[in-house]
Amino acid sequence: MYPQVIEEWKAHGKLSDDRNFSDFASAVEQGYRSAGRKGALTKGIGVRQTQRKTGYQSAYELAGLYADLGDKDKALRWLDTAYQERDAQLPNLETDFLLDPIRSDPRLAELVRKVGLPQ
Repeated sequence: MYPQVIEEWKAHGKLSDDRNFSDFASAVEQGYRSAGRKGALTKGIGVRQTQRKTGYQSAYELAGLYADLGDKDKALRWLDTAYQERDAQLPNLETDFLLDPIRSDPRLAELVRKVGLPQ
């Protein structure tokens, strides 16, 4: 699945002329080739964190990458940052499959309550 997704991300970066997205897709591809899924996620996280230093990158997106990587604490910290930044993706908390690895954590339920989503 990852190679197909990476190819779609690369195409999206080209078509949208979004340099940040293209850099992200290239880093994920490089990480996947060298260390598989974990490497892809790790490289993607690194690029997105670097991009946050020079412009807007979604904290919610970083949370999803960390959740997919299996790092619950960092995923929830980034979700808290997303809440503080009023990230537009917060309404997806209940349905985003990338957050499934942290779904049972009470901190996520608390965030859902703070956001005001039905529980």
